[in-house]
Amino acid sequence: MSSMDVPADDRGGTPATTRRTGSATAKVIANAPKMSWVTLALMTTSSVASLRAAPTMAVYGLAAVFLYVVPAIVFLLPTALVSAELASGWNGGVYRWVSEGLSKPLGFLAVWCQFAMTIFYYPSLLAYVASTIAYVINPSLASNGPYTAIVIMVLYWSGVWVSSRGTGAVAGLSSWGLVIGTLVPGTLLVVLGMVFLGQGNPSAAPMTASNLLPQWTGLASLVLIVNNFLSYSGMEMNAVHVSSLRNPAREFPRSMFTASGLVLLIFILPALAISWVVPSSQLSLTAGVMQAFDSFFQYFGIGWLTPVIAVALVTASLGGMLTWLAGPSKGLLLISRQEGYLPPFLQRLNKHGIQQNILVTQGVVTTIIALAYALLPNVSSAYWIFSVITTQVYLIVYLLMFVAAIRLRRTQPDHPRGYRAPALVLTCVVGFLSSAAAMVIGFVPSSQFGNGSVWVYIAIVGGGLLLLGVIIPYLFLRLRKPSWRMPEETGTEGAPA
Repeated sequence: MSSMDVPADDRGGTPATTRRTGSATAKVIANAPKMSWVTLALMTTSSVASLRAAPTMAVYGLAAVFLYVVPAIVFLLPTALVSAELASGWNGGVYRWVSEGLSKPLGFLAVWCQFAMTIFYYPSLLAYVASTIAYVINPSLASNGPYTAIVIMVLYWSGVWVSSRGTGAVAGLSSWGLVIGTLVPGTLLVVLGMVFLGQGNPSAAPMTASNLLPQWTGLASLVLIVNNFLSYSGMEMNAVHVSSLRNPAREFPRSMFTASGLVLLIFILPALAISWVVPSSQLSLTAGVMQAFDSFFQYFGIGWLTPVIAVALVTASLGGMLTWLAGPSKGLLLISRQEGYLPPFLQRLNKHGIQQNILVTQGVVTTIIALAYALLPNVSSAYWIFSVITTQVYLIVYLLMFVAAIRLRRTQPDHPRGYRAPALVLTCVVGFLSSAAAMVIGFVPSSQFGNGSVWVYIAIVGGGLLLLGVIIPYLFLRLRKPSWRMPEETGTEGAPA
């Protein structure tokens, strides 16, 4: 029977074949292994929370509370609730959601941006690692551009070599990342800070009620809030587990509110602890965590713990990098093989079944970006610029996701969903507007850019967004050929989540 002869559902025009597929989906959802909402909350916390962003907000002192809570309300929760509905009804991740809700080319744009953001994410992550390692070798290296560039290149290419061999040896390292690199150091940092203040020492940043809101000096005073959108990104990845809950409609919101509370605590308290001991004028965005630990350890006479904490932070960060290094590129590869979005060279696998050519190509670009750390005025400026570009590119994914969710609710209202987000349209509008506002604010340079030219900053950020988020994916779509499709060489099981 041709597609023209497929009987439609009287209520929403849903083909009978779709209803049968939906029935099968519902059975899979019903038979999925169950997990508790507490387990999902902890999984979400571990995938989102990190100490890396703490110095970024510590420069604002007590106002960090405001700058973390606002994006949590207007971005974190909308992302979690909307992605939960999409994940409980359509497998295949953001590509499937956007493709069905909008179009396949826009679906490719979404999955491309998920991959492209890592091009700038890894240099900023490894810059943090480099400054942390410096406290084991020589703390003065933390602000040294050439040293930072060398460490980024060495660590990234080492990661490519490990990932290209298809080894799973680092999986356990990453699974302990929340404990080793976040919970233990974060708790220690906060406890030391509270004892420090309890002994009568003054806080480096004022802690009065009048400092709860950031001082308004124009748009630049709110620019750091943009980085928090990237800090909260990743909630959509754990939404795929919504169908594993016993009562998704009741337990998923409970899990997300719990995770959001834990994430806020992990983000806010260490940021405040850093602001208590390191003056904002002296704070490094890459080495701020270690600056605080070093100051506390020296004060309490336990300086020997500085390299121990540094090793713990580095171990957790590298474990996470190695685990995620091939993830986004694997999703891009699978979609490209099915639809022919990438040329055969980039689709080629090595003998271990790893997309080595994509990783190497990404590595060349990462190396070029790393050199910027040696050329820009200071490491903090480079770190901030690349963090903003990363956020800008990733925000495209969320803009598409929110629009696709509204359209899917309207065009496929009867499609089986294990969870339905409350007030979906309002939730999506809030998420979309906050993401768009963050993208606009991202073009306003913060104080961390130093005294550099505003137009140079706009050109770098805008150029990075235009190149990665528009030009390159457009060229892939424009130049693709039918011969680029290799669907017989990949399976649906590997569809990106």
